Amino acid sequence: MRQLEVLWNGVNAGTLTEQLPGKGYRFAYATSYLAGDNPSISVTLPKRRSPFESDSLFPFFANMLPEGGLRRVVCRQHHVDEKDLFGILCAISDADTIGAVSTKEVRDEE
Repeated sequence: MRQLEVLWNGVNAGTLTEQLPGKGYRFAYATSYLAGDNPSISVTLPKRRSPFESDSLFPFFANMLPEGGLRRVVCRQHHVDEKDLFGILCAISDADTIGAVSTKEVRDEE
């Protein structure tokens, strides 16, 4: 199970989780983010306590991915299959993004 911390202007807004590779996704807002006067990260993901679930990667996050030739370059550099959208999102996490939302990969502590 892969996870990304979702940040709004550097503040932890929640966690995006891939349930099984390519088989379901979940986004849950962080309790601390809900408690503050913070905006929703997207109109399609309004603030609420219950998590959002989807069979495919949420369009808001899919729209953060590079396209065309840049996607091929990213996939080649990071050894990620071009069909692995969550893997690409993990590969570009910690990169500068346009807008307030960014992601940070959550790594298992071993």
